[in-house]
Amino acid sequence: MSLGKVIGIVLIIIGVALAIWGYDVYDSATSQIERAFSGDTPMEAWLGMIGGAVCILIGIFKVK
Repeated sequence: MSLGKVIGIVLIIIGVALAIWGYDVYDSATSQIERAFSGDTPMEAWLGMIGGAVCILIGIFKVK
């Protein structure tokens, strides 16, 4: 197994963890109350979900 594939697998794992963390932040009670009153989504949620998706995509291309 080459180093590129190992890095790709690690990026996929990190990406999945980031996406799950971002969704948990998005779905938290505090976030739901904030969205109800101001309509704003916490920046951490966006960073987690988008960062996770980017890591997953880069990881997939590294594995191929």
